[in-house]
Amino acid sequence: MGQILLFIIATVVIGVGFVLLVSRGARETAVGVCATALDRTVRKNSNKERALAFLRERGEVGNEEIREHLGVSRQSVARYMTELEQEGKVEQVGDIGRGVIYRPR
Repeated sequence: MGQILLFIIATVVIGVGFVLLVSRGARETAVGVCATALDRTVRKNSNKERALAFLRERGEVGNEEIREHLGVSRQSVARYMTELEQEGKVEQVGDIGRGVIYRPR
């Protein structure tokens, strides 16, 4: 009877330890995901502000100039400028492609 009771206690302790270990890993993963998302958002907002400052300094610029200034992809610049345009901070001159330039509002 004592061995069965000891076996049951050991099983419960191991089970609880495993659950705590898994939940700790899940918590660390969740914190890591949140930190990564926060870092990405901070970096994006910083790049948008840098792009806007560059635009105000130059008066009007194209995607390629902003891309070179920020060191990001063409797609990232397009996203940043679309968001800045939606926020009413810049205006796009031209419809599409290489002829598009941006001006501060």
